[in-house]
This record gives sequence, structure tokens and C-alpha cells, in this order.
Amino acid sequence: MVRQMRLNKFLSASGVASRRKADQMILAGEVEVNGLIVTELGQKIDEKKDLVKVGGSEVRLPLSHVYIKLNKPKGYACTASDEKGRKTIYDLVKTEERLFSIGRLDYDTEGLIILTNDGDFANKVAHPNFEIEKEYVATVVGAMKESEFAVLRKGVVVDGERMPGAKIKPVSFDGKVTKVSVIIDEGKNRQIRRMFEAIGREIKLLKRVRVGAVKLGGLKRGEFRDLREDEISSLMEGK
Repeated sequence: MVRQMRLNKFLSASGVASRRKADQMILAGEVEVNGLIVTELGQKIDEKKDLVKVGGSEVRLPLSHVYIKLNKPKGYACTASDEKGRKTIYDLVKTEERLFSIGRLDYDTEGLIILTNDGDFANKVAHPNFEIEKEYVATVVGAMKESEFAVLRKGVVVDGERMPGAKIKPVSFDGKVTKVSVIIDEGKNRQIRRMFEAIGREIKLLKRVRVGAVKLGGLKRGEFRDLREDEISSLMEGK
């Protein structure tokens, strides 16, 4: 019996992109199988015999899966290549495997980001049903009031859209800036920065320190290491 796999799953499992992004690439005519461009969704392939290329480069399933946590510095993009020519997180993580990040951090945000070549793992962890918590520490200019925390906990309205409520608590105040712990379980674009902007507060530095049970730990900026088995398991279990 010939073993077949959906093309989008193959691309995801190969670390090219998530299944949703893979579908977009297929529809855009960026994928070819055995020399023919595929533009219809749902096609199945024999991963051992069929030749799949994306952008002219051959794609293969990895021999083993890689799970990495990185302390992303400010000033790095979370894309494989940046149209503005900026440095990317892949300049920091040197590996022969084709990796992609689970979620992103914007250019000016630093901290914990997870990279893998296991598409099924990434899809599961990123799925909204899991509602995995992400904890950030925001360094905010000035002293914040309890009334402002209350508004952020409830959910502010930005451009007619109510941002999801967040778990908020002050960490410290040094007379100039307030450090605030912010925990969310969704990932809207620039969500935390937009929340604080809506109440007239400027974030001087934003750092992600935890994803689920996985903490940034003692990693210095730009450093990375493999996830431990318990860390991988906790993410798979939605913790």
C-alpha cells in the first residue's frame, strides 16, 4: 500500500511553513511536485518518491525534529528573510535544519521565542484552543495607577476593537519606570503595545519571559538551547 500525505502537511512537517501558510503558498503557485506547479489544495504525495520543491529548492522531511528556545534580542526580525534587509533570528541560530518560529515577536520586542522543524508540534502549540499563556515584562515610562491596571485587565478598545483582557500586576517602580507583568493567551498583532498606547502609556522595553511552562531562564540575549523533554511535553499538553 502506497503511503500518502497531504501536501500541506508535508510542507509543514518539513519545516517550510504552517499548514495554513503552506496552503497559501500552494494557491500562489510557489510549490511544485515532480516538476509540475500545484495550485489546488488537497493534493496527496508519496513523501518517499515524489520530488517537492519550493522556490526551486528541494524539500525533504527532517531526519529528526529540533526544538529550540531563543532569547531574541531587540532589533531582529522573526522572518527567514527580511525585505528591509534587517537582521533576523535565523542569523543567530545556526543549524542546517529549516526552522520556523511558533508565533512571533515584533522587531522591537525581545525575549523567549520557540523554533522548530516539527510542523505538527507547531500547529498544535499555536492553536487557539490551547490558550497557552504568554508572559511579558513591560517597562513603562512613569508610575502607573491601579485604575490603569484595572482597565487593562478588563480589555481596552483600540480602533473599535476590544483587546482581550490580560492578567496584569506591577513588578517594580524605580522612580522613573514601572515594570509590569502582562499575561495573555492570545497573540494579536502588537497586542500589548497597542493596549498600553490606548491608555496613553509608553513602553520603553517589552520582553517575553514565558510561554506556557517554558521560561526564558538564564539565556543571555542572542543565546539559544534545545528544549528539554519536559518542556516539549508541557507545550504538547497545552500547559
